[in-house]
Amino acid sequence: MIEAITFDATGTLLRVRGGVGEQYARVARDCGIEIAPERLDHAFGKAWMTWPRPARDGTPSLDDDKGWWRELVLTVAVETGMKLGDFEAFFEVLYGRFATAEAWEVFPEVEEVLHRLRGKYRLAVISDFDARLRAVLTACELIDLFDFVLISSEVGADKPDARIFHRACERLGCEPAAVLHVGDDPARDWAGARAVGMQVFELDRGRNTLRDLL
Repeated sequence: MIEAITFDATGTLLRVRGGVGEQYARVARDCGIEIAPERLDHAFGKAWMTWPRPARDGTPSLDDDKGWWRELVLTVAVETGMKLGDFEAFFEVLYGRFATAEAWEVFPEVEEVLHRLRGKYRLAVISDFDARLRAVLTACELIDLFDFVLISSEVGADKPDARIFHRACERLGCEPAAVLHVGDDPARDWAGARAVGMQVFELDRGRNTLRDLL
């Protein structure tokens, strides 16, 4: 019997509006720099795939991973040749933008599905994001549909590390076998949750949506 459902955030509940490159280009434009979103998308994708994840030792990140994001954004700026007169100002605006609903859009079926599940199950979020996620979920009017939001920078463990899944089950007051995890990443979500004994809904947009949960 399923007693609770946990959700990944990015790619599952919401996505970057227009893509990462579009958001970076908007902020660059405000700084007087015109650069194609496609170039920024390519540079970000390359950096994201090769950049070492934040070191985790089971304790919270002291700066909520902001320093990690700063270095990643700097790498994207250098890769694309952006001539920023004040990189720190650019980064602060960009970092803040991703804490607002302006940078994100909720997948069409999410609100309906969460409302229908809310009365039957305890709901929570397990995400490899940082504390900005709570501001995003609040701005998107989703935060009140969840019992809590569990974030890797605060737990000190990224998915698929068992610690973050176990922490979620403990807070839910459920055995792992009674919790269904919903996510779109085969390694971080599907394999990670199964490894601790949780049930899994394999979200693969194009093949299914969250409506299939119902």
